[in-house]
Amino acid sequence: MDSIPSNKGRKGLVRRFLPYFSKYKAILIFDLFCAALTTVCELVLPLLVRYVTDLGINDLGALTLGLVLKIGALYLFLCLVDAGATFFRASIGHIMGAKMETDMRSDLFAHLQKLSFQYFDNMKVGQIMSRITSDLFDVTEFAHHCPEEIFMAGVKIIGAFAILCGVNVPLTLIVFSVVPFMVLAAAYFNLKMRDQFRRQRSQIGEINAQVEDSLLGVRVVKSFANEALETEKFEKGNRLFYNIKRVRYYLMGGFEASNRMFDGLMHLLVLLVGALFLMNGSVRPADLVAYMLYVGTLIASVRQLVQFAEQFQQGMTGIERFFQIMDADVDIFDGPGARPLKITAGGVHFEHVGFSYADDGKQVLSEINLDVKPGQNVALVGPSGSGKTTLCNLIPRFYDVTEGRVLIDGQDIKNVTLKSLREQIGFVQQDVYLFSGTVFENIQYGRPGASREDVIEAAKQAGAHEFIMDLSNGYDTYVGERGVKLSGGQKQRVSIARAFLKNPPIMILDEATSALDNESEKIVQESLEKLSKGRTTFTIAHRLTTIQNAAVILVLTEKGIEEKGTHQELMAKGGVYYHLYSTYSGEKE
Repeated sequence: MDSIPSNKGRKGLVRRFLPYFSKYKAILIFDLFCAALTTVCELVLPLLVRYVTDLGINDLGALTLGLVLKIGALYLFLCLVDAGATFFRASIGHIMGAKMETDMRSDLFAHLQKLSFQYFDNMKVGQIMSRITSDLFDVTEFAHHCPEEIFMAGVKIIGAFAILCGVNVPLTLIVFSVVPFMVLAAAYFNLKMRDQFRRQRSQIGEINAQVEDSLLGVRVVKSFANEALETEKFEKGNRLFYNIKRVRYYLMGGFEASNRMFDGLMHLLVLLVGALFLMNGSVRPADLVAYMLYVGTLIASVRQLVQFAEQFQQGMTGIERFFQIMDADVDIFDGPGARPLKITAGGVHFEHVGFSYADDGKQVLSEINLDVKPGQNVALVGPSGSGKTTLCNLIPRFYDVTEGRVLIDGQDIKNVTLKSLREQIGFVQQDVYLFSGTVFENIQYGRPGASREDVIEAAKQAGAHEFIMDLSNGYDTYVGERGVKLSGGQKQRVSIARAFLKNPPIMILDEATSALDNESEKIVQESLEKLSKGRTTFTIAHRLTTIQNAAVILVLTEKGIEEKGTHQELMAKGGVYYHLYSTYSGEKE
């Protein structure tokens, strides 16, 4: 669960949030001016009623038709001003909040793009989605209403206090003596509600993550007939969410009930004390009427603040959760003076490389020394968990080495720009990810803006053109979410076409055929061999028959690179590779 910030922490959050107002200062100032106009219009009415009532009791003859019409015209003018100011506040003011929400969402998404794999290894996508959507919507409402509501309530309370002091100071002080107790009660319930708002937001993220997980894995769920299990898991989270909201609503009930009680107490004081003052002549009947109206205005202001308290808590929680992501360290970035990578041949060199994950500190790789010649096809084999994929992920800096360095054509990859580095490395993975869109769009992703002719040529090189043309709409066929409308072999060939289109000098093939049937594997393997030709290639393989022709085979174990050589050399050695290959061949037979 998210930590609860102190008062100092909340002030810090507000200070960090204020710069988002800077682009819209003019709108904010005019919005507060409109809020002041509506407040003044509201404060004038009791004065007009007091004036008319006083004339009606003490000097009825002075209350002429002309005077009544002038007062009516004045109040009509104030109503028109109030309507115009309210329109601006309700429309342009909210649009200002929406613009700020858009700015924050853009900043959040841009920051997420900079974060390394390590961050996403430990963060649920559903939680991130909750922060990008519902949390930022709450921030929008907070951004618009917070300055406005506080400003209006302050003007009304101060204005009413000043006007009533001009009528009768003792009565005003007696009535306003209730206000500190109202504030204390509000502060108490706000403190209790804050944690519930935070727990609610966190649980929404958990529900989003659970729903996403279940729906993306719906084929696995149905294949194991585990719909009831998924429903049970969802109901558990849903029930927890209900319990959090139930406690929150109990607190809200106590919050509003205490304020209603104080409302009644203020009216009672005006009625009882005002009647006593009326009896001894300290106030006039018109003054007492004005008091009742201003107390009504004061109570309405307090109620408005009470209603805003929920919005305030939601907004502050949203801001807090926004900055939790914005504060996540960008641990992989362009170093000072980073230059574009210039590949002249494509040689890759590992020099005393070690790597361990930051969260558990477990050493995955240690003292790796490797010199891969330009255009060489290097295969990596070994038991699961030996670091094959991790080793390859160090080349494009998906993770940074914790020891040693990696060089490409003699250039330390930490001294070149990430964009130029990753633009020159291609990937074909076992778990192919296709974006929701057409076949054409998914291949074109390899080189955004590529012509249709280039996309088709890449598909032909990948052996994908024929099956694509057999689809209902050819290259314009919608592949579904994550490419569910295509078979495993078809998705793999689309991903290979994407790599052909990118045309990088370095390729990484991560178990690209291990999940395919024999027929698809043969087709895809031919495409991969064509893709690898003339490029420096790293191939991670479990099916050892697919890498027999590799120039170099590296056998990785928990000890590091335990064996190195060609297929024939390693088989003749009779070591780890020999036993791995023999076991695999035995299984195949």
